[in-house]
Amino acid sequence: MPAEAPRKPTLEGLEEKWAARWRADGTYGFDRTKTRDEVYSIDTPPPTVSGSLHVGHVFSYTHTDLIARYQRMKGMEVFYPMGWDDNGLPTERRVQNFFHVRTDVRAPYEPGLSVTPPPDTVKDKDRGPPRTVSRPNFIELCNKLTHEDEKVFKSLWTRLGLSVDWSLEYATIDDHCRSVAQRSFLDLYEKGHLFSVDAPTMWDVDFQTAVAQAELESREYPGFYHKVAFRFEDGTPIYIETTRPELLAACTSLIANPNDERYKQYFGQYVYSP
Repeated sequence: MPAEAPRKPTLEGLEEKWAARWRADGTYGFDRTKTRDEVYSIDTPPPTVSGSLHVGHVFSYTHTDLIARYQRMKGMEVFYPMGWDDNGLPTERRVQNFFHVRTDVRAPYEPGLSVTPPPDTVKDKDRGPPRTVSRPNFIELCNKLTHEDEKVFKSLWTRLGLSVDWSLEYATIDDHCRSVAQRSFLDLYEKGHLFSVDAPTMWDVDFQTAVAQAELESREYPGFYHKVAFRFEDGTPIYIETTRPELLAACTSLIANPNDERYKQYFGQYVYSP
């Protein structure tokens, strides 16, 4: 007899059912026997393993998946890997904050080190000083936490039904990716594309590390005007208002519009910085 349609159709279990079916059938597996003109390759930007996902992740990676599915419908063999960016400053900061630790290259290695993160209910100001761990121990904590975070990420992508070939899963810190990055660096060096230069850099005074431009976010906050007195040789003051008094040590001159009658009498004179 034909099956009777349920009175109240539900979605429970459908995600798990079809995800398992697609894995078993290799529905989205990449066929390496195809020629280059038959392949549509997607360079997936690996999401940073930050420990938290939001609707923006879903939105952007859904766009990529739409393109992958469209190309398959056109008959292309789609190379669609997925990986995790678990290398660099975001990972270090997450591990430091999660476990409340700081690394010190002088600290001895502790085999089998177990660090219990403080409860979420404890505020940062009540945590006390962070625990100091050796660099090898810190790397172990990084690997431990990113592994757990990656499972959360993969669970969401699988639940969304992204048509990823999970047999191509990678991580930026794994041996393969590190080897590729190092070979690429050496190739650029041999071609003369690398250079070294003395230049200013941004420095995080809390975590004691250089910070890339990509790690910054702009925030607006209240500022203050400071009225600062420069003085002529006879001691007469001339006032400057500024929001950046910390730059006074680098100030070498005062500049004014030469047509401004208020300042014409001062041109050519010397003033002393406070």
